[in-house]
Amino acid sequence: MKPTELRQEIRKMRFEEAYDGWSEGRLTQGEAARLLGVCDRTFRRYIDRYHDNGLDGLIDLRITQVSCRRAPVDEVVALTDRYRQRQLGWNAKHFFSWYKRDGGNRSYTWVKQRLQDVGLIKKAPGKGKHLKKREPMPLPGMMIHQDGSTHEWVAGHKWDLIVTMDDATNEHYEMVFVDQEGTASSFQGVKAVIESHGLFCSFYSDRGSHYWITPKAGGKVVKANPTQFGRAMKQLGIEMIAAYSPEARGRSERAFGTHQERLPKELALAGITKMEGANRYLKEVYRPGFNEEFKRIATEKGSAFVPYGADNLDDILCEQFERRVGNDNCVQFEGLKLQIPSNQYRMHYVKARVRVHRYPNGSLAVFHGPRKLSEYQ
Repeated sequence: MKPTELRQEIRKMRFEEAYDGWSEGRLTQGEAARLLGVCDRTFRRYIDRYHDNGLDGLIDLRITQVSCRRAPVDEVVALTDRYRQRQLGWNAKHFFSWYKRDGGNRSYTWVKQRLQDVGLIKKAPGKGKHLKKREPMPLPGMMIHQDGSTHEWVAGHKWDLIVTMDDATNEHYEMVFVDQEGTASSFQGVKAVIESHGLFCSFYSDRGSHYWITPKAGGKVVKANPTQFGRAMKQLGIEMIAAYSPEARGRSERAFGTHQERLPKELALAGITKMEGANRYLKEVYRPGFNEEFKRIATEKGSAFVPYGADNLDDILCEQFERRVGNDNCVQFEGLKLQIPSNQYRMHYVKARVRVHRYPNGSLAVFHGPRKLSEYQ
């Protein structure tokens, strides 16, 4: 018996007790009404309905009537057929986001319950008490998260997805698929944030070898000996913060849980099998839709981003190696000989200390102090 039906039966039994007490003179109308938890006037209405239709006259007619706002059967069938034929296996929230994009006007609860009614989605078990999470930063730009996840995003291919997101708003500033997470992919995410919003205050990441040097596995990082990425962050004045457990990166971990649930299904639905197409889908479709659904409003008004007006960002967000020029005005670098052309500043650069810059796209350049001497593709 449903709870509403049970309450109706209880009300009928309690009314019989109150009515008998009143009709036998043991209770006044006011006392009988208080026994039922209603006013005197409502009790008199109950008496009239009881005389006209018996105990069934006390049943709330709304229980037996069909709501005028109830969805037509054809709409429910169309919804379940679409899920079964095109998006089987998607969770309710993911399916609902696509339902809204296609012009659906029902609520999330309605969509989820219709799918649960026909057994297409299972009801989730009740959630127990959880630990209190760290409060997000009050302003966007105060802390940027970056993390990677290796997953079979496309059938038969395991790629790394690199996500750069804001702690305050959960907004994903950059998402990109790469063959292997590393320094170049990390530079790419940071560059996208700085070019679109400006310099941020701090950078939060795991203890990957391209972020930190960790002498002992699982131990503390050595901040005094930065990696190429750490050197670039120091040069930009951005503080780096290391996470020491997956729980500490809870926001990133939860976001990747959503991506691993949704993204493979969307790429399969779009018929995408190549990395180039997948990255285009991330930029044009998936990331804007994800931000629209999951981006939250920061607790404080304003922004902690600082505009970056210099034009040397590429020469900071790259790998830098010191070398000494040989007698032939060439620089040895990883099996290559980089010839320094003649210029108006010096007769030659023999024995001079120079820097070789390797950019994320693989190109090289040689610098002497702040001056770029040559480029190599």
